[in-house]
Amino acid sequence: MFDKLEEVVSRFQEVEAKLGDPDLANRQDEFRRLTREHSDLSELVQEYQSYKSKKQELAGNQELLSEGDPEMVEMAKEEIRRLEEEISESESKLQVLLLPKDPNDGKNAILEIRAGAGGDEAALFAGDLFRLYHKYGEKIGWRFEMLSSNEIGIGGYKEIICMITGDSVFSHLKWESGVHRVQRVPDTESQGRIHTSTVTVAVLPEVEEVEININPADLRIDVYRASGAGGQHVNTTDSAVRITHIPSGVVVTCQDERSQHKNKDKAMKILRSRLYEFEEEKNAKEHSDARKSMVGTGDRSERIRTYNYPQGRLTDHRIGLTLYSLPEIMEGDLNQVVSQLRTHYQTEALKSQGIGS
Repeated sequence: MFDKLEEVVSRFQEVEAKLGDPDLANRQDEFRRLTREHSDLSELVQEYQSYKSKKQELAGNQELLSEGDPEMVEMAKEEIRRLEEEISESESKLQVLLLPKDPNDGKNAILEIRAGAGGDEAALFAGDLFRLYHKYGEKIGWRFEMLSSNEIGIGGYKEIICMITGDSVFSHLKWESGVHRVQRVPDTESQGRIHTSTVTVAVLPEVEEVEININPADLRIDVYRASGAGGQHVNTTDSAVRITHIPSGVVVTCQDERSQHKNKDKAMKILRSRLYEFEEEKNAKEHSDARKSMVGTGDRSERIRTYNYPQGRLTDHRIGLTLYSLPEIMEGDLNQVVSQLRTHYQTEALKSQGIGS
């Protein structure tokens, strides 16, 4: 581990030196790449420097144990106990920081929520899930841009697709992909019976044009008259856009904007992310053993979580997590779920590298 850490420090110093080159301002792509790498390495380097400082401090206190002054020896023993505990914590943190980074973690994300089985109740829960993610994101400082939506008129949605921008959005939400099951008594249920409905969630990393090459000849673009709410202009002009990627069969539609140009831009954002996910899934199947070590597969058909309203219970089936704080979670306190998923994933990743038990 420490050989690897020394290599990281050496690379960090090399990147810092390159960033100090005044000619770098003329090479913006390289500047952005080096700035991103410097940011990625800085936390690990700072933690390693802190670790080495504590080790030196520990050695100094151990030398004091041979002093004749009993009071000095007792003080040294207390410091040694504190330092040994901090060093152990630092070693654990360094192990986690050395794990291979998900290249998508720092990206913005496209969130897709769709009502599944359960009719109007599923659509209502799709709206509830969107509000949960919105409240969670607001606390962190994220921004939400609606890309596409299909509202049923009673506060629910058959489908919501939005872009979320902010600090490391994908790293927070990447475990949300899958089937979310809700158990509750609908407002329209006069007998008080509990209904079970499902909603599917997909979280895709935002993909820039340079990251995935789409041949314009592979696209069929259709424009048509938008339907639903949106005012007279939306319903009387061909502003809605449907893009079909012929080789993969992926179809994206967008009609929320009055401008055909804006709808096309939004549809292309969604298409890039879906095609990127398509390639990622294909690669993951070729490396199935590595995929099994992850928390879930991200497969939209996998049931990942149950929200039981009568018991105020949330259960994440992938890691056997049960929390009796559903009202707080639905108000945006999702971090108590995300943090445990992240810890579980890190533990599994350490085990796969032969670290930990």
